Parts: sequence; structure tokens; C-alpha cells
Amino acid sequence: MSWPSDPVIYEINTAVWLDSLFQAREGSLSLGEVTPAEWDSVTPHGVDAVWLMGVWERSPAGLEIAKHNQELIASFREALPDLTDDDIIGSPYCVRRYVVDSMFGGPDGLATARAALAARGVRLILDYVPNHVAPDHPWVAEHPERFVRGTPDEAATDPAAWMSAGDHVLAHGRDPYFPPWPDVVQLDAFAAETRVATADTLSDIADQCDGVRCDMAMLLTNPVFAKTWGGRTGPEPVEEFWPAVIASLKAKHPEVVLFAETYWDLEWELQRQGFDFCYDKRLYDRLIGESVTSVRDHLRADLGYQSRLLRFLENHDEPRIASRVSTDVERAAAVVIATLPGATLWHEGQFEHRRVRPPVFLRRRPDEVEDPESAAWYRRLLAAVSNARVRSGSWRLIEPAGWPDNQTCHDLLAWAWSDEKAGRRSLVVVNFSDVDAQARVPLPWTDLRGGTWRLSDPLQSGELERNGDELADEGLFVALGPRHIHLLCFAR
Repeated sequence: MSWPSDPVIYEINTAVWLDSLFQAREGSLSLGEVTPAEWDSVTPHGVDAVWLMGVWERSPAGLEIAKHNQELIASFREALPDLTDDDIIGSPYCVRRYVVDSMFGGPDGLATARAALAARGVRLILDYVPNHVAPDHPWVAEHPERFVRGTPDEAATDPAAWMSAGDHVLAHGRDPYFPPWPDVVQLDAFAAETRVATADTLSDIADQCDGVRCDMAMLLTNPVFAKTWGGRTGPEPVEEFWPAVIASLKAKHPEVVLFAETYWDLEWELQRQGFDFCYDKRLYDRLIGESVTSVRDHLRADLGYQSRLLRFLENHDEPRIASRVSTDVERAAAVVIATLPGATLWHEGQFEHRRVRPPVFLRRRPDEVEDPESAAWYRRLLAAVSNARVRSGSWRLIEPAGWPDNQTCHDLLAWAWSDEKAGRRSLVVVNFSDVDAQARVPLPWTDLRGGTWRLSDPLQSGELERNGDELADEGLFVALGPRHIHLLCFAR
């Protein structure tokens, strides 16, 4: 199944989702037991792929570490006040083996899930964690050469950073800005053996899905890895980690799409190194900060770069959007996310206005009152963008124009999509401020003259008619209340 150029992805916390189904109908947790109606509920119209987050076998050793970490336990109780011992199942990013966990139905359960999604025209995305593995992963005992190694003295003086594994001392995983993670072991990105093993593991994962999301992918780039571990490994290779690994993977699975969790302004670098899409954390921060100017400046970037970004308002690592901003801000930001070039990520529970993000160590989330009106609005948004083919053709950022005595035009974000072969034209205008705004929006089309144009809104009922000569000479006049939007499709 080929991928669209601007895929829409729906992330599911697999353990939490299956538990919620179990609570609702007293059935099995297995992916193989999910009913057609339940698959339909997580594949609304307009979704191209489902990311089943956290399907791999979790580490018993990592689980024990988590259960004795009081800081973690406190965070679990904050999210789930009636926490029980059975609720804690360990981190999905402390992977013991890249085999589907038996509590989710094992490989057969995943195969059934993939077939159910494919029957709906929906692709499957799975995780890979390239930076580290669990302390009871088979490689720890069988291939210590794949890890960052230390000395017995280091293990004795700094046990938070080092662990003993047989005759070897291995580093706990970390990034350069935070203390080590006590439940994982650090792989050596500079070791040729590690790069070969990574490519083989990714190939095995790609046998089971259509796309792979690579956790904290920037940690394996040569400069970041050298900053974190310089002097404790062999020399820095001439070739970067990801080009070598991705070339091997793509030789076997040319159709697989790779998504990089990326921060620290390394998105362009990882695109260059072979990733199809990279997280757009900068846009998220600017939307949450409600800065119109910074969002507009962000969207001035090269289109080739923007079209390979993954836009989101929340995911399993970020707070629920409903807990951070008001509903009107959320919806304005959602329209932005839904209509920009690149991939789009939505999170299970986001549509229903859930406010608590369950820690990934837990199988259960708290009971919350869901908002059916919000869920219906989000589904209308996805369907409207999909049905009207809003994101087809070419995209262009537009600068609304004001008057000497009215500069509220600067509170508006605007862009146009044009698919001339199909005769489709769309305009998006968002008032991303808390005041009324008016402007003339110049349109990028040269054939507006000589007729009347019908402007329809696929998200809201109603149509407008505008004179083509006026549109060509002066642009489209808009007057939008705070956080209001226009999503307009143009036809003669």
C-alpha cells in the first residue's frame, strides 16, 4: 500500500487503549480480539496510518526498577490516583525483545491488527528505539561489544551511570543534557557491529508494518553521540549512523516510511540523512506559546523541508493539549496542523478532550468525562480536509494586508493550496489572536477575473460568492473574530 505525500497519523497507546476496551466489554486485551467497530473508531475518515505505540516485549528487569523508583511512582499516582501494582507494566521504551508482547496477542495478534487496518486502507506504524535496550535484552549477555563500556572503578564510583553485566561494565542510556536512565543500557553508535545489528532489527520490524517511528533519533548522529560519549568508544566513523543503517533497510524494504523523533533543530540534518519525516517540535512550541509572528516565520522555511515535517499538538510525550490551552485556541491550532504540508499526528484521546496523559509505564488511564462535541468537531475537520482534498497540489504562505489605521492583519495566518490539474483551490485563514482581525488576503491565482467565484467551507455549512475582478485587484476581504477560521474552497 503506497503512502500519500502528506499522511495523517493516529497514535494509540496500545496498552491503555486495549485496557479501555477490556473495561468496556470484558474481553481480551489481545490485538487479535479487537472488533471491527473498535477499529473503525480509531480510523476515522481522513486517517492514513495508525501508530500502535508500545507493542514490543517489555523488560521484567526494567519493570522492577520502575516499581522501586519513588519519583516515577509519584508521577504515576499523580496521573492515576487509584494506582495499583498491576497498573504498572514497565516502559515500552525499555525493550527486552522486538517481539510483540504476549499481553497484546504476540505476533499473531499484530498480524491480525495489521490486516484489519489494511482492509480499511490504513497503514501501520511501529516503534524502534535505536539508542538503548533493556538490561535483560539478549545482546547484553551475548554482544557486549555493541554497547558503551566502562571500568569496574566507574561502576563502583558512579553506579547510577554504569552497570555490571557478567565480566563487563556497560553504560546506562542517556542523552547529553540529562542524567542516565537507570532501566536501559547504552548502545555504541560508533561500533560497526551495532550499525549492522540496528539495520537487521529495523528490517525485522519493517516485515511487520508499513512505517517505523525511531525514538530520539538525533542521539545517534555523530556530533551528538560524540558529545555524549566522546572518549569512551572507538573513533568517530567517517559515515554517519543513519545513512548507513537506512541504506541497508531500504534495500530490503524500499516502501517503508521512517519517522524521526527529533529535537535541538536537527530536523533538516536527519531529513538529509534519510528520514522521510521528522518531528516539528518548534511549531508545537510556537503554537502553544500563541505567537502569531513566530508561527508565520516558522512557515517561511523552504517547502521541501516543511513537507517532510511531522506536525502535532500532543503525543505520548507531551501534555494533553486540552490541559494547556483553551478550546478555541486548541481548535485554531488544530486547523493549522490539519492544513499544512507534511505529515500530521493526532493522539488517541485528543479528540475527546482528555486532559490527563497517562505515563507510558501504565496500562490504565483515569476515568474522565469525554466531550462528544469535541470528538465530532475533530472528525469533521479530518473529513473536511480529506473530502475536499485541501492538501493537494502546491502550497503557498500568504501575507494578509491591512490599512494604516488597522494592522490586525498581523494576527492572521493564511496559506493557499492549488491543484491546477484537478481544478482544486483552497484558502486557509486563521485568526490566531484574542482580538477581532480584518484584512485583505491576496490570492495567488492569475485567472480570477471575468466571473463570479463560489467560496464553500467544507468544515462549516454555507457558501459565499465573490466577484473575480475584485478578488484579483484587492484580494479577499476577511473579518474574523478571535480564534476564528476560514477554510474555503474556490470554484467558478
